[in-house]
Amino acid sequence: MDPRLVSGVYSRVSGLPAPVSAHVRQERTVEDRIYRVSTDWTQTDLVRGSRLTFSQQWTVITEEDHSIRTVLPPGPAVPGSGELLKRVSPLRGLKAVVRETGGHQLLEVWDDHGLRRCVDLSVLNKHGRVYDDAQFGCLSWSDCENKLLYVAEKKNVSSGPDGVCSCVCVLVQQDRSVYCEDWGEALSNHSLPVLCVVDLHSGDVSVLQGVPPDVSPGQALWAPGGQGLFFIGWYHEPFRLGLKFCSNRSPDGSTLVFLQGRVFGPHNQCLSIQQMDLQTGTLSTLVDVVHRPQDGGFAGVYEALPSCCWSTDAHRIVFSSACRNWKVTNTTCSVYGSWKLLTVQDDLMVVCCSSPNTPPTLVRTDPFNQLIRIRTDELFYLFAVLTPSSLQNGTAPRPDWSDWAWRCSWVRTVRSYVHVGAFGVRCVSVVILLLCVLVFTVNYRGSTGFGQDAILSLIGRIGTQDVKDVQRAVLTALQTDSTLDPERLAVLGGSHGGFLSCHLIGQYPEFYRACAARNPVINAATLLGTSDIVDWRYTSVGLEYSYDRTPTADALGAMLERSPITHAAQVRAAVLLMLGGRDRRVSPHQGLEFYRALKSRGSTVRLLWFPEDGHSLSRVDTQADCFINTALWLQEHL
Repeated sequence: MDPRLVSGVYSRVSGLPAPVSAHVRQERTVEDRIYRVSTDWTQTDLVRGSRLTFSQQWTVITEEDHSIRTVLPPGPAVPGSGELLKRVSPLRGLKAVVRETGGHQLLEVWDDHGLRRCVDLSVLNKHGRVYDDAQFGCLSWSDCENKLLYVAEKKNVSSGPDGVCSCVCVLVQQDRSVYCEDWGEALSNHSLPVLCVVDLHSGDVSVLQGVPPDVSPGQALWAPGGQGLFFIGWYHEPFRLGLKFCSNRSPDGSTLVFLQGRVFGPHNQCLSIQQMDLQTGTLSTLVDVVHRPQDGGFAGVYEALPSCCWSTDAHRIVFSSACRNWKVTNTTCSVYGSWKLLTVQDDLMVVCCSSPNTPPTLVRTDPFNQLIRIRTDELFYLFAVLTPSSLQNGTAPRPDWSDWAWRCSWVRTVRSYVHVGAFGVRCVSVVILLLCVLVFTVNYRGSTGFGQDAILSLIGRIGTQDVKDVQRAVLTALQTDSTLDPERLAVLGGSHGGFLSCHLIGQYPEFYRACAARNPVINAATLLGTSDIVDWRYTSVGLEYSYDRTPTADALGAMLERSPITHAAQVRAAVLLMLGGRDRRVSPHQGLEFYRALKSRGSTVRLLWFPEDGHSLSRVDTQADCFINTALWLQEHL
């Protein structure tokens, strides 16, 4: 196969833009309601080797009854250079932007006439870098729209070489060598966050006091009236645990809603929605944890609420959540694929919608029943999902696989793809394109979207239950479709998916001919001392975690017993390993351990090393390298 063909396919797929956020402004005329829909997009540029952001604006004209009359063509895309955070004020439509340029971080405020205010946060030197991540970061307008709230690194801590925090206090020289904890994978430059407020009249910046010293604040917003704040706090004593990908760490003017989940355990769990009456301080459960969803019913909450999620009457909350293989916002329109809500205003939703033959598409709906496509890029690709469709009684219910899939009759190669993370879900919104193959993505028991019982059923059964679920899925596909070739099977996966991939080729050595694994967990016992989520290493094998727990021979033995390394001697498949040198979640030495075990036995193995990348292998050049090498590896060995 010509590598140029592979590169061309990847370039086309990766270059498709995807909407990431939206804002709606209403303008009323005598006859119509006019809405300005401003959207932010991200797009991969292989020439620059970076991800670009741009914005576009649509005009939506509706009737008095909210029905959509027309959507006018958008203006040209406007690139967003250096933008870290952006937020539009609800009343005056002012746009606040935190931008990085020339080594400085600037806070800008724009109105309809141009730049209204610019504050150089770096020159003021009141704090360190502003946080722009989804875990801690925020940019919140006060009710009077004269103040902005955000989160930044505390002044006396800065990021040193290789992202390691180092003290810059000059009063005690030896403090420069004191180890400074951070928040793990992808948050290595986050250590001590502080809440900051900028006054747009005076340009003054103040760091707020009163946060408990053992709490790291984030995701802050103003309380009604601007006399107080709400924020999420993470305890960082006795030490920090990695937060990225782990949600288990953890409006109108009268009610506050927030998500609540169990501490420790699976990375992602079914959450409850709690509400607080701001007048009385009373807490109540709005939506409880769903343990076993009814057929076709609500499957629970598994991800963060959008920043704008209230209906006009403040009686309803709109959000997206996994429901089996789909991500849904409005189940009445699920025929369009998976939905992700970007924003809702005046009961009009702006949604990112995708399906197996449609990459992320921007759509606009009227009050929960009419859908208008705003922008779409058509691309056909092959995709199939096998997933447990029901749960039976017992602690480890058996799966009953769904019988639907998207396929082409001429495809004769099956490639099983195991989703990343022990507790996630592979929805039909994910683009998986590996040339002319049939790809099965298996939502084994433990995946989100099927209720809390399904998630917890995997605890203590990693390396067995999940492996057997994937294997049974592939066998089901082969038994169902006689055109598939059982002699041309490959398995792909990353992180826990890489763990499963390496298990499958070791436990079923004569079954798979090729494997491609990204940052796989290979030996849970040796990973214990190097991972930023040490709690999961205990929980995954059914052991209770506490901060003061130290390893025992029995615990390490249980971890080793459930690890792919124990089956390395049986591997016959050709193995491609892709490792990030800066991975804090799964040490790259895990993959190196597997590489050496296979190499010493003369097995076919290749290792790709990306020294500047972390666990997600998310750099643009890394993703392109991984895709092309994976496609060529499978072509060579299948």
